Amino acid sequence: MPYLKQGVLAAAMMLAAMTTSLHQAHAEPCEAETFEEAAYVVCTLGEGKSDLRLFWKGPDGEPYRSFSSLAETVRSEGKTLALAVNAGMYRADFSPMGLYVENAMELKPANTAEAGGSAGQVPNFYKKPNGVFFLGEAGAGILPTDEFLTRAPKVRFATQSGPMLVIAGKLNPIFIVGSTDRTRRSGVGICASGAVRFAISEDSVNFHDFARLFRDQLKCPDALFLDGGRGVGLFYPPLGRNDRSWHGGYGPIFGLVE
Repeated sequence: MPYLKQGVLAAAMMLAAMTTSLHQAHAEPCEAETFEEAAYVVCTLGEGKSDLRLFWKGPDGEPYRSFSSLAETVRSEGKTLALAVNAGMYRADFSPMGLYVENAMELKPANTAEAGGSAGQVPNFYKKPNGVFFLGEAGAGILPTDEFLTRAPKVRFATQSGPMLVIAGKLNPIFIVGSTDRTRRSGVGICASGAVRFAISEDSVNFHDFARLFRDQLKCPDALFLDGGRGVGLFYPPLGRNDRSWHGGYGPIFGLVE
């Protein structure tokens, strides 16, 4: 009888291990999360385990503008666009506001211009410090723009946006607790074990609370704001998401290719 019990226990443990392995193999990168009663979609990509790229213009030389257009191009190459997110603020012609590097080629230089006016009137991109998300030989990183330009790391992809949300584990000091400047927001963080995490708010949130989501819940010591309001965008078919931009399209786009 003891041998029978041991056999049953061993079989149960093996089944549990197989179930866990199967669950991990099919784990979805994007899930709904709540932080202080605000709803978010959070997408997590493990370090070195995903083909994350930046896209701007298609084969015809024109900006993709929509996730569907990008998905069609990726499909024509025999691959699948599994996930896409607006990769930062852009101009009226859908060109990036600042630094943009694609396949190791700098297509737009860094934008170090200053914007005048009071803090509340400064466009988000120019709120200090803004920053750069990049993918290079050492993996993914986020640095304040000045520091990125000083270090000048070799990168394959890079996009500049702003403001920085979290810098070396600290909230950007320009954010105001309880601010009434609330809207939907999207951002990206470099988190525990080098994972890249995108967060898209479903509810209106202020910068301070959005930054604390990355630092306190997602455990990201560095995080960068991407866009807000009508510019927030997510493409993720398992959740039925293929957002459109109410600005007529998107500029640079993060795309996870499988």
